Amino acid sequence: MRLEPDQCRRYAATARFAVLATLGPNGAADLVPITFALLAGSSGDLLVSAVDHKPKSTTRLARLANIERRPSVTVLFDHRDDGDWETLWWVRARGLATVRPAGFGGDALQARYPQYRSNPPQGPVVAIEITTWQGWSAAG
Repeated sequence: MRLEPDQCRRYAATARFAVLATLGPNGAADLVPITFALLAGSSGDLLVSAVDHKPKSTTRLARLANIERRPSVTVLFDHRDDGDWETLWWVRARGLATVRPAGFGGDALQARYPQYRSNPPQGPVVAIEITTWQGWSAAG
């Protein structure tokens, strides 16, 4: 069943993780799992995701360069249960991303993820002004 935008927001808020899609320099989609928090932005819904302390091969992440080059992004949230397909759902949020300084939206991220309370993200933050919500749920 198709979900309305307010339903999409509620479903997305229950997801623990999501997948961020940016466009690379060759036009191919680059996907990366993210932690996130949803906030009320000045013009609607705002999603924030910080570059955290988990090991990375470089500090110059492709997702940040992709956003600086082309800010249109998509975030996918979903729930799967092989034992109960009646609980399946997915939500897609499209929007425009900017790279913000470390700490932006940090309180919301720390409230959502206990791991960030003792070790707050020190890297830049991806902030996405969501322009479109779409989704589907098996449960209706």
